Amino acid sequence: MDADVEAWAAGLEDLFALVAGRFSRAEPRRRARAYVRGLLAPLAGKNGWTLAEVAGDATPDGMQRLLNAASWNAEGVRDDVRAYAAKHLGERDGVLIVDETGFLKKGTKSAGVQRQYSGTAGRVENCQLGVFLAYATGRGRTLIDRELYLPKSWIADRARCRDAAVPDEVEFATKAALATTMLARALEAGVSASWVTADEAYGQDSKFRTWLEQHQIGYVVAVPRSQTIPATTGSARADHAAEQAPEQAWKRRSAGDGAKGPRLYDWAVASLPAGEHTPSGWTRWLLIRRQITTADKEPELAYYLCCGPEDTQDAELVRVAGTRWAIEECFQSAKNEVGLDHCQVRRYDAWYRHITLAMLAHTYLAVTAATTPKALAAASSLSSSPKSAVSWHT
Repeated sequence: MDADVEAWAAGLEDLFALVAGRFSRAEPRRRARAYVRGLLAPLAGKNGWTLAEVAGDATPDGMQRLLNAASWNAEGVRDDVRAYAAKHLGERDGVLIVDETGFLKKGTKSAGVQRQYSGTAGRVENCQLGVFLAYATGRGRTLIDRELYLPKSWIADRARCRDAAVPDEVEFATKAALATTMLARALEAGVSASWVTADEAYGQDSKFRTWLEQHQIGYVVAVPRSQTIPATTGSARADHAAEQAPEQAWKRRSAGDGAKGPRLYDWAVASLPAGEHTPSGWTRWLLIRRQITTADKEPELAYYLCCGPEDTQDAELVRVAGTRWAIEECFQSAKNEVGLDHCQVRRYDAWYRHITLAMLAHTYLAVTAATTPKALAAASSLSSSPKSAVSWHT
């Protein structure tokens, strides 16, 4: 056990050596190390006071200064976290996952806060929304990028923005636009990934899907039942197309292992016509997931639009669709284990700084788990009616 502790401590020091150049002076670098050690400590709440106590400080002033005033490059640390994750977790068929999570807040002064829907709370709450990019492979998953969503009401009030330290050059961007910004950074940095997946909020955005096709990155994105899909003649709604799927089109497959074993559903895949921006040699599909239920209960359906190389197997589309849950696991573990949502800051730049250090701590845990002998052994064992308007795979 002592050897494990020594190895983990050495690994954390090695990680800090990678980011050391992002700090202009020794004091904020030492403070950041203490901050991350505090985030990794078993504390019920990870705020300025508790982190200061772990560091041996009498007051939280130093920790607050690290987030609000000290000179260091949070964007550079983010790049280092992404590179560290790609080096230790990277696999050719990796999946990039986009999603958002809420940060509940009181008052009106925290950057980006307003009453808006939070999936975290499951209702409209006074909160900030962060859009995140996760990276998932057979070796592990972690958060590698982040953007704070600023509603139009904030961007329209530049005085309010300045009070929260929002730079004047920051303009309104939709959540999907923030997502493509992060995806572009990951692809330009050479993160090994073949696919992108996201929920309906992003999947139904045609500009988001077009961007992915133009950048030749495969996608499996959720869409609402009312989504219009191209068909051999005209177009159809996703749910109307599903009604025409012959029974032999449905195949029972696992979307990956969950807490209780394989997550089994019935899946159907239909080929769709190529679009204007579909790369040569690529195909688009409609993927439908049907919940397994008893005969007296109507099964729930979920719909996905997909695009990728034409030789992609149906099982691969199912795998990617099932990978989307990994970002939910990242949110849960990052909040529970490294205080992702424990920040008590109002400034725009301070939000990014806390979130970036929490991502560093979370990625350290993910890499440590992936590179233990037990994890490596597990990874090495893996092989890992009316005429229809679309062509179903049977």
